[in-house]
Amino acid sequence: MATAVPSPSPNPNAVRFQLDVTLPATLTVNSADEATGNPFAEAVFAAPGVAAIFGVNDFVTVTRSAGADWGPIVEAVQQAAASHL
Repeated sequence: MATAVPSPSPNPNAVRFQLDVTLPATLTVNSADEATGNPFAEAVFAAPGVAAIFGVNDFVTVTRSAGADWGPIVEAVQQAAASHL
């Protein structure tokens, strides 16, 4: 069960999540359609307002649509990490 700890990034529409595991490969997902087949990405994109996911090594950065609420997105990333990483 992995953990994902959020921290701000210079972009107000992006949050970086520090993971306690290393991703097996670089993750670049720019739409819910692209997330298909990746359980972690599918779970993150299930939150309203997710625009993109980028992950490498031991972190994931999630970009939201302008104005989207961070609360559900942060919760989705943390639950997806715990379930799928």
